[in-house]
Amino acid sequence: MLLFLVRCWMVASVATLWSQKFEFWPGAQYDPSIPTMRQVLGYDSGERISSHANLMRYMEALAAAAPSRMKIVEYGRSWEGRKLIYAVIGSEANLRRLAEVRSGMHQLADPRKTPAEVARKLVAGLPAVVWLGYGVHGNEISSPDAALRTAYHLLAARQDKMVQEILNHVLVFIDPVQNPDGRDRFVHNFEMAEGLEPDAHPLAAEHNEPWPGGRTNHYHFDMNRDWFALTQPETRGRVKALLEWYPVVFVDLHEMGSDSTYYFAPEADPFNPHLSKDLMESLEWIGKNNAKWFDQFGFSYFTREVYDNFYPGYGASWPCYYGGVAMTYEQASARGLRMRKSDGTEFHFRDTVRQHFVASLSTLETAARYREKLLEKFYRFRQSAVEEGLKEPVREYVFPRTGNVTAVDKLASVLAEQGVEVRRLLAPTRLKDRELPAGSYAISLAQPAKRLVRVLLDRQVPMEAEFLKEQERRRARKLPDEIYDVTGWSLPLLYNVEMLSSEAPITASSEMVKPGETPKGKVVGGPATVAYLAPWGTSGAARLLVALLRQGFKVWSTDKGFRQQGRQFPAGTLIVKVKENPANLSTAIRDLATDTGVEVVATDTGWVEEGVNFGSRYVLPLRSPSIALAWDVPTSATSAGHTRFVLERQYGIPVTAVRTRQLASADLSRFQVLILPDTGPSGENYRSMFGENGARRLKDWVAAGGTLVAVGGSIPFLADPKVGLLAVSQENRAKLGDGAKKKEPEARVAGQVFTKQEDFDKAIQADVELPDSLSGVLLKAKLDLEHWMCAGLSETVFAMVDGRAIFTPLKLDAGYNVAYFVGPEEILGSGYIWEENRKQLAYKPLVMVQREGRGHVIAFTADPNFRAFLDGMNLLFLNAVLRGPAHARPAP
Repeated sequence: MLLFLVRCWMVASVATLWSQKFEFWPGAQYDPSIPTMRQVLGYDSGERISSHANLMRYMEALAAAAPSRMKIVEYGRSWEGRKLIYAVIGSEANLRRLAEVRSGMHQLADPRKTPAEVARKLVAGLPAVVWLGYGVHGNEISSPDAALRTAYHLLAARQDKMVQEILNHVLVFIDPVQNPDGRDRFVHNFEMAEGLEPDAHPLAAEHNEPWPGGRTNHYHFDMNRDWFALTQPETRGRVKALLEWYPVVFVDLHEMGSDSTYYFAPEADPFNPHLSKDLMESLEWIGKNNAKWFDQFGFSYFTREVYDNFYPGYGASWPCYYGGVAMTYEQASARGLRMRKSDGTEFHFRDTVRQHFVASLSTLETAARYREKLLEKFYRFRQSAVEEGLKEPVREYVFPRTGNVTAVDKLASVLAEQGVEVRRLLAPTRLKDRELPAGSYAISLAQPAKRLVRVLLDRQVPMEAEFLKEQERRRARKLPDEIYDVTGWSLPLLYNVEMLSSEAPITASSEMVKPGETPKGKVVGGPATVAYLAPWGTSGAARLLVALLRQGFKVWSTDKGFRQQGRQFPAGTLIVKVKENPANLSTAIRDLATDTGVEVVATDTGWVEEGVNFGSRYVLPLRSPSIALAWDVPTSATSAGHTRFVLERQYGIPVTAVRTRQLASADLSRFQVLILPDTGPSGENYRSMFGENGARRLKDWVAAGGTLVAVGGSIPFLADPKVGLLAVSQENRAKLGDGAKKKEPEARVAGQVFTKQEDFDKAIQADVELPDSLSGVLLKAKLDLEHWMCAGLSETVFAMVDGRAIFTPLKLDAGYNVAYFVGPEEILGSGYIWEENRKQLAYKPLVMVQREGRGHVIAFTADPNFRAFLDGMNLLFLNAVLRGPAHARPAP
């Protein structure tokens, strides 16, 4: 009874906030045949934070009430099985011609097949397709409820000229919640923390989420960074849907800090040089109309600050590369039902819902007004891309199918999924002095997706000189820079595959790569009587290994290469001995080779012409390791999630996520591998979680034969002399040279005379400080190919380096620096790096291995699983996880 009374009091308290009629659009009259949120869900818009189930329930109720004007399409499922949908809303006439509209947009999308005269007729008759995407970050709570309000208003508003113009001239696509798993995680945490009434205090538990928070999806991915990587099912489904309809306007609606106001485009600098300059005019149209309505309603806002579209993996940037106008809207967040700003003023969740609702309608109004111009610009964007491609000094990008061939295949497939025309060469082809094997890939720049091709594949995408000059000025004054995200993302470097260029079109026989399609593997020869050999060095070989081990087959791996029957097999090659395995080995390995894209060689002899035999001491048995992953504070949720995703979803390796508070006292003896991900922004560290006794137990576990894999922010804990698991130190900024010490302040010091500005500038510099923080650059590292950790890899890899941590290398008597950054002149692969960091990072370690008793510590100074798009680092990480236990020496 008491609980019932408390719940009634909470509902009544919230209801008093709405005791006076709140109008989202003053003066609007609504059709009573269209159900309100209260009628369907039991509360009004902005009164509660809607769960995914309630969002779906209300959208379905609207579609049922107006089936001739609204249609719901499911485009995917989240990792946790929640539906991803979009709703199409328009006039009855436009809803009846959906197939015609889709066909018309595809005709406009290929100007090589659609002449200008046909395009003009299409532009005259097609509605503008506008996609409104809500809630890509699960804890940015107002936009999904604004999606419901927008859909209701479009269907129910009566005698509204603006709505009629929108419905007649625009097909409105509403994606109400792009991240349902994160959304429900936030709602669950919020509802658990609610009290008697909504609490506006920023410190209230209802505003502050426990780890990992609701921003990310199930595997803790920020899906507003995943647009070109396409690692997550939510992103892949959305990209597929966008390429089905080609919306000419795409809006990604977000939230930001509670002390802010509202942001809409035009965006901040830097402007990506591969974007069309025409985009700025369209952004001005939309921004000015938003400003008109915000001024009318008295909403504060800002433009051209903070939020740029330089990185092509945002929702506010990726659609621009097919020819749409994409932008982000940012609303100050209530992170609950009421929030108090630092100036003492309070605002309500309903206010944030309303502002996103108004911005949504304003954008649709602009699209209706500029319908023809937006369609013309879309056609011209793709037409000019083809024209520019014909004039480029480089006409084709070419990926030889060599080295990590399954990574090459995956890259071709990922590009095809984004609408890039990728051709697979059907026969060996010569390019200059290179013989390209059959199966290599060619990408012409004379195609409508040319700008996407350039922005994703070019090694460098430059930022404006004036912008960089300003960042250097700010840095000199110790002001934060205005670089919003990573500045390097070149896909050939991320995948660590070779890309060539051709100044002439490739005319060899070829076929188009279909999205999601990759070549099948095979077994050469066989059935084998002695062994099956799978060369190490491809991501497919790693998947093959995991599948074999999980099915109970015995697999060996060699630390040194060998040559058999004229073929060279690299270090790491998998050896599956026939006599040591079940009778179904031949069938199983044939099926697995097909699925993983690996070429497996059947052999009837153990004799080799060069190198080690199958019974050598350098050939070690592998086992399916039991892996523990530190989970919860102080880990970075994204680092932990990305690591788990790479292991589980990309390679099929099960992981046991262990709460960090249990690690200090847990019995780890059943685990062969423990991974400590990078640390997060909480300010806590592993030292506080393990404590002295926990650190001692961890060291004992390693010494007994455990493989400890440490990433980024976990290294200082292991390097602490009291822990003693890694003999390195974190470096301060090198500007003062070695031995610089921080000076303690004194009451009186000797006087100084400054005769010039430089004297003053020098005097105000800190005595000792950390290096300046990097936003994210791709740096080149050299590998020690003699070490087992580098088996199967090429001489160099590229790592994503961000932050300010730089570590000293291991001394030879302590361990091995198996990967270290190259010299300062060649270290930068892609992005913008501060000059001091470029010099100081040169010849510093990327991966270190230190023996401790029967086990070892393997440390990555940069996260090898960053955003799960560093495919070129996968094998290095997997060597630690899969081959590391084989090189430990646990007691029998």
